Amino acid sequence: MRTRRGLCYPKVMNRSVNDNIGIVNTRKVELAGDKLACRKKLKTSPEVAEECDFFDALPDDLLLCILSKLSSTAACPADFINVLITCRRLNRLGLHSLVLSRASQKMLAVKAQNWSESSHRFLKLCADSGNVEACYTLGMIRFYCLQNRGSGASLMAKAAISSHASALYSLAVIQFNGSGGTKSDKDLRAGVALCARAAFLGHVDALRELGHCLQDGYGVKQNIAEGRRFLVQANAHELAIVLAANPSLVVPRSWLTCNPHRHAAGGGCPLLSDFGCNVPAPEAHPANRFLSEWFWGRNGGIPGPGLRLCSHSGCGRPETRRHEFRRCSVCGAVNYCSRACQALDWKLRHKVECTPAERWADEDGENEGHDIVNGEGEEVMEES
Repeated sequence: MRTRRGLCYPKVMNRSVNDNIGIVNTRKVELAGDKLACRKKLKTSPEVAEECDFFDALPDDLLLCILSKLSSTAACPADFINVLITCRRLNRLGLHSLVLSRASQKMLAVKAQNWSESSHRFLKLCADSGNVEACYTLGMIRFYCLQNRGSGASLMAKAAISSHASALYSLAVIQFNGSGGTKSDKDLRAGVALCARAAFLGHVDALRELGHCLQDGYGVKQNIAEGRRFLVQANAHELAIVLAANPSLVVPRSWLTCNPHRHAAGGGCPLLSDFGCNVPAPEAHPANRFLSEWFWGRNGGIPGPGLRLCSHSGCGRPETRRHEFRRCSVCGAVNYCSRACQALDWKLRHKVECTPAERWADEDGENEGHDIVNGEGEEVMEES
């Protein structure tokens, strides 16, 4: 019998016709039966299955390529860890530098409640493999949580050299505030330079910070027109990011509502505001989420005696010395590490909570004396 592919099923021919032909065909039937029995044995016999392990026959290069793709697309650390604990070979290849160097931001999103020496070693291994995200995340954890300022700053600098925008901006915040040192350790010009580099890479917070620096002449020669241009660019970029993440999204009117109390210089357009459109807040970086979970989970939001956390919930940065951050001079109830955190927190909650209060007295008679007023006259920050 012939199939479509031209294959023929074996059959026993009449031996009375030709004994030689009959013997040959009988042999074919016996061989076919042996092959079928062999296939059944492969499926049922564990001894034979171990001998014919196709996984062991796969080359390491192919597995490294697959694991690299997995590490770069993993949605959480568990997606990758589950592969490492499968067998010794996957564990060995999964810790290869080529795989770890391509680990995604979400794959490195360690939670503060799960922090241990093992997770510390894993992040260090990723950083040593040249993973820029791991350098930045571990640098933030060491600088702020473990209070290892030198090692943390060097890891963030390593990421910044590779043009990591968040690392550049974080180093700028450290320079603006003199974090990890004294008040005299502030370097405003270095902060502006780092901010400008991060802004060039499209970092929204850096664009907004640089705009205010130019408007106020803070660390750079004052240029109000150029500062306003950077603020508009930050607001437009922020809106574009939200729309790009949701292509089918219809822009609600609430995002583009105008404030009737805005100064005439604002032009009545949210893009000309210091705070931009009322778009949803961007997702916080895993490093910032770790800081927030670390200090709120362990110390109830108090990083140390007399120290405060940045009031923006998506930041998590703590003060490294007393009165390091600037506070709102309208209510005096909130404080921020940067203009970017002020703008985000204003849109999220402080806009409805801020109420004028009587002028407070400095706790220690200490005032660093730099007032920052926004373009709308709605929010004022002062260094305490």
